[in-house]
Amino acid sequence: MRPRVVCGIAAVVALFATACGSGGGQSASVTAQAAPAGGYPVKVADCMGKETTVAKAPAKIVTSNASSLEMLLQLGAGDRVIGTGFPPGKGTLPADVAEQGAKVPVLGDKVIAKEKLLGSGADLYVDTFSAMPMMGGGATGPSEEEFAAAGIQHVYLLSTACAGTPKAAKAPRTDLAEVENDIRRLGAVTGTAARAEELVTGMEKRIGEVRTALAGVPDDKRPSYFVFDFDAGTKQPTAVCGRQIANAVITQAGARNVFADCDADFKPGSWEDVVAKNPDWIQLAVRNRGSEEATRKAFDDAEAFLRSFPATQGLKAVQEGHFVRLGSEVTTIAGVRNADAVRQIAVTVHPDLVKNGQ
Repeated sequence: MRPRVVCGIAAVVALFATACGSGGGQSASVTAQAAPAGGYPVKVADCMGKETTVAKAPAKIVTSNASSLEMLLQLGAGDRVIGTGFPPGKGTLPADVAEQGAKVPVLGDKVIAKEKLLGSGADLYVDTFSAMPMMGGGATGPSEEEFAAAGIQHVYLLSTACAGTPKAAKAPRTDLAEVENDIRRLGAVTGTAARAEELVTGMEKRIGEVRTALAGVPDDKRPSYFVFDFDAGTKQPTAVCGRQIANAVITQAGARNVFADCDADFKPGSWEDVVAKNPDWIQLAVRNRGSEEATRKAFDDAEAFLRSFPATQGLKAVQEGHFVRLGSEVTTIAGVRNADAVRQIAVTVHPDLVKNGQ
């Protein structure tokens, strides 16, 4: 087990995707395998490759947090979600699914208690955490035998759940194939495969446009980029490392994550490390505060800190005002909106090549 890191972005990831320190990858080759006609049964594998066979469309789904909840809402399966843990914060879901998402019962402000989960009446549990200690929950989740006895099938988001397993990808993430694979997996499991393909196609179109626009920019000319997790506190910065989804977002946007070489998802860092990297751009990553005014103030506060803190006020990005105001949620959690984050970063750091609305 890796030690837990108490951090702001990682706390957001817990709310949306996985516990602090669990955002690594699983090979995108592990996919849902449906019957030839596109129906059931559907076979899906966990982080160790063990398969679960889903014989029919689930009618009552519980999600471990808002990452899988958001995917199901966008897939059109939100009416079957009967509960979630780590619920979405106010204002954090996309507008088109926010109203429906707000109606999903909250079974736990953090990890759902084992007894409540097993007694929920669910026939499917979508798990973003895998078997490792989670913030506020510890290693107290149901066993596979307990899930089976309760009639609950247990499937995972592999893009977020598999970092601590032997099959976890060790190299930095450079694309969003694992996230797209999770969307397809949930589409197959819930009988919404056609909608899943629409979502993935849309992601690939948006990312592909950026990739084409930046095709002529060599790797060594791409600007260096630091994700400043303001919500982690300012005493010690948190490094967003190569195995985190954000590394793929940054890479696809035509930038170079200054901490891509640390073999983790999140890692405690130091301001000395940041100064040594001297990034060209700094993302002011803050959680959505529930209103535009409050969120804007959080961005302002993050920028003001960097401009006034002795260790950072001389950084190239600070001196040149190279700040990217982009929330934590769309950068560090798995979801359709990762593609939008790619475009927003690219528009900011490559304004001559990638235009807003292009």
